[in-house]
Amino acid sequence: MAEVGGKGVCRLSVVPVRLHSSDMSEMVTQLLFGDHYTIVDMAESGRWLRINIHFDGYEGWIDAIQHYGISHEYFDQINTFDYKICTDITSSILFKKQNIEILIGSILPISNSELFKMEEQMAFNGESKSLGQRTEFEFLKQIAWKYRYAPYLWGGKTPFGIDCSGFVQMVFKICGYKLKRDAKDQALQGVGVEKLAETRPGDLCFFGQSTKITHVGICMPDNSILHASGMVREDKLTEQGIYNEQSQKLTHQFQLIRRILK
Repeated sequence: MAEVGGKGVCRLSVVPVRLHSSDMSEMVTQLLFGDHYTIVDMAESGRWLRINIHFDGYEGWIDAIQHYGISHEYFDQINTFDYKICTDITSSILFKKQNIEILIGSILPISNSELFKMEEQMAFNGESKSLGQRTEFEFLKQIAWKYRYAPYLWGGKTPFGIDCSGFVQMVFKICGYKLKRDAKDQALQGVGVEKLAETRPGDLCFFGQSTKITHVGICMPDNSILHASGMVREDKLTEQGIYNEQSQKLTHQFQLIRRILK
């Protein structure tokens, strides 16, 4: 039974996390298979749970019927072991004799550790890597391109709907780096890069007006940027901001650059 302070893990392919405890409330982020969390509040009806997502500290409401409770011991085990993360756009996992479709970025309770004790029996034959293994730009580029043409979706984190900061967070998560959920918070991470001419592929470029950050993308070679705007697309990066060659317009105003990759 769900209770405040209880632990949970997502055992569905994707679960919406909402701003308020209502199906009509906006989706602010998503849980993917394997994401774990702590219950921090409950609606009086018991139907809605406010959760704190362990990976990035983000909070929001999920439908209690989509909650899958786990023990505190298993929650700590998830934090301790270097699990695998799915790198296929879509794949499937056999869980409790049921075939569940999962998406890129899903966490798999599979570890190389000899001390690992499996609490849940699963079978997975897709492509994956160790969650904690940090990779270089070439691998990051391969992962980022898997999201190309994904439609823009506020609060989304999958190739079937994603927002700008969700795209950046998921790409870096798969590559072994922990970023916050929102662009304004991501802009405080890493190391600052002073000039656009000093950027390297893999740097994060932030956009907005005045001191307000509203958009983020990943710098690519040849002064281009991969970002989610309408869809995940590649556009030109200039001193002024993002230039869309199709519309021949400057779509986002440049603010700052941060370097995450070592």
